[in-house]
Parts: sequence; C-alpha cells; structure tokens
Amino acid sequence: MELKISHHDAPVRVLRPSDRGGRTPVYAVWELTLQCNLACSHCGSRAGKKRTGELSTSEALALVEDLRGLGVRELALIGGEAYLRGDWIEIVRRARDLGIRPVLQSGGYGFTATLAQRAKEAGLAALGISVDGLEPIHDDIRGVVGSYRAAFEALNAAREVGLTVTANTQIHAKNWRSLPDIYTDLRKAQIAAWQLQLTVAMGNAADNDDLLLQPFHLYELFPVIAALTDMAKTENVQIYPGNNIGFFGPYEHLWRGPHRFDNHYKGCQAGINTIGIEADGTIKGCPSLATSRYSEGNVRVVPIKEIWNGNLAFPLNRDWDLKLWGFCKTCYYAKVCRGGCNWTSDSLFGKPGNNPYCHHRVLSLKKLGKRERVVKVSEADKSSFGTGLFKLIEESW
Repeated sequence: MELKISHHDAPVRVLRPSDRGGRTPVYAVWELTLQCNLACSHCGSRAGKKRTGELSTSEALALVEDLRGLGVRELALIGGEAYLRGDWIEIVRRARDLGIRPVLQSGGYGFTATLAQRAKEAGLAALGISVDGLEPIHDDIRGVVGSYRAAFEALNAAREVGLTVTANTQIHAKNWRSLPDIYTDLRKAQIAAWQLQLTVAMGNAADNDDLLLQPFHLYELFPVIAALTDMAKTENVQIYPGNNIGFFGPYEHLWRGPHRFDNHYKGCQAGINTIGIEADGTIKGCPSLATSRYSEGNVRVVPIKEIWNGNLAFPLNRDWDLKLWGFCKTCYYAKVCRGGCNWTSDSLFGKPGNNPYCHHRVLSLKKLGKRERVVKVSEADKSSFGTGLFKLIEESW
C-alpha cells in the first residue's frame, strides 16, 4: 500500500513513542553513487564523478537485506544523482520486497517519464526533487541552464504515474527572500510535502561561503517559514524542517508536529535512529557529516550490524553530554536539544556542540541587543564532505 503524506498519516521514518530510548535506525539515507549530472555550488559532497570503489550490485542488494534486519523502515536513495547508477531500480525493488519504503531524492535533471514508470513498477513510493530558487537562481546554483524546468518536468512525470511527489529546498543567501514564490511554483506541481534546510558550510558551500545565511537572518526568515507552514496546511501540503531549522523558538510546535508525538526537537538522531551510507560502504550516523571525523567503518570490512551495535560506536550522539560548549552549554534547553544540528556546528567549527543557527539563541541575543556572525578563517579541503574553519563573532544588533 502506497503511503501518502497527509494531516493524518505520518511518514514511516517519523519517530514513534516506541522508538524513543532505543537504537533502531528506522531511517537510512544511502548515497548510491557520487556521480552527478549537475554542478551545484552548494553541494556538500562535491558530487560529480563516481566515488572510488562504489559497492557492486550484489553488495548493494545484500546491504538492503542487512538494513531490514536492523529495523530500517524507510530508505532514502540519494547521490550524486542516484538514478545514474545502473542498478538503482533493482535496489528499489529489493527494498520494496523486504517491506522497506524506498524513496528517491533527486535533482530531476534527465529523470524521464519512462524512468518514473519503471520506478513506480519496482515499488518506489515517492520522488523528492531539489528546488533551490526561482528559475534564474536555481539554474545558477545548480550549474546547468534548464535544470529548473527539468526539476518540474520530473515532478510532473512522477505524479502522472502515481508516485507521491515532494520537494526539498536548501535555504541560502540567494533564495531566502523568495521562499513564498518558490512555494507557489511547488504548489502548482501538486507536491505533498516540502522539506527545508539551511545551507551548511561544507564542500562547495564552504568554498562559496557568500551563500551562507548569517545566524541573525533567522529573525526574519523563521516567521516567513511559519506563515508558509500554516498556509500550506490549508492546502494539504506538509512543510517539514530539516534537522538544522528550529530549536525552541515560538514556532517549534508547527515544525515538530502534527506527526511528532512530543512536538518539539529532541536532539540529533544520527547514530540513534538514523544511519547514513556512502557509495563505497562507509557508515556514518548522518550521511552529511564529515567522513574524516565520523566514519564508523565500512560494510566490506565489518558487517553493518556489528558496526551499529558496537560498544563505542557513534559517540557523537551516544555520548553527547561531553560535547556542548559556548552558548549551548549553558542553555536552558541543553539537555533536550543537545546542541541542535551537529552537522551545522561541526562543519563550521570542526567540532559539534555550539550551534549559532538556533531560533531561541537568536531571540535571546536580540533581547540583549546582540547578534552573531560567522566568518571563514580557513578554506575547506577538497575532499568529499570537506570542511574549513569559521569563527564566531558577537556584535551589536
């Protein structure tokens, strides 16, 4: 039975009360290949060419079975551009046959009606397309003229064959004031859901740091997202925040509901209820974290079950209380929030635990007439998921 996102049906990856307190990776994000047909200036993984030593078809299909054994309920296939991998339909079919809900996240460039039909027949449940601005900005960010139109053609093709269609948008300095207009275009494409996240200082985005919002921009941005969230509900569209949006401001109940049983942020779930997989079999708690610091091993060397259940595995969140610093260390919400999105803070400062992109923090500082700014002090290395170093400056509002 196909799962539709509505006000009454939660995506299977959304945590249930029974998931809390346990360590079951209900949601897996798998980079099938690093190969990509776009050239995005904000790409954290610097996608383009295939990753060295990507898993074979037999290895990939076996890994799907292992993921089911771990308790994965939803499997998001990403890239690069996942559908450029020749066996991706086989992987979708295997997931479906094992009772895992497979979804595809794509740039949509070259995703044809024929591909949509094949994916639907194999059991793909949903297609999410990245839309990162109105047409001129999107095409500029994505590095290919025509990529905006291709994105909407992909949405239409998927919808026509009966797939649930969703969209994802990275919020950056070139599009944040255009979100209402972007939503209007997406609504015309009849999306079921829209996920938003802030662009993070990793990979190409660290190189092009003019794309990054400053923390104080959240003061204007978040009320706009809240208004869009309310409006979208009346049109049966769910707006979901990425893991780096929110954190105990006045709109928390909008973004962590209605499907969340607790209606507020409960801390990063990387290595607790989520798992990330790179195309060569490298395992991380979150697919976006820097590989150099957060690789937990490789499935070619150690079975994924052993990696997941290791006594010292995934210390980022399983040992979180040792890592808070700065504002986050003394925050009233520290024990629940645990520093917000670790990917965001780690990519900026080379360590997690102090996230300036926090609504509660921005509002608290504004009451004191202060605000924060991030400034790059060293360039990112050129590896996939490479990070540089930023410093945090406090200044008068």
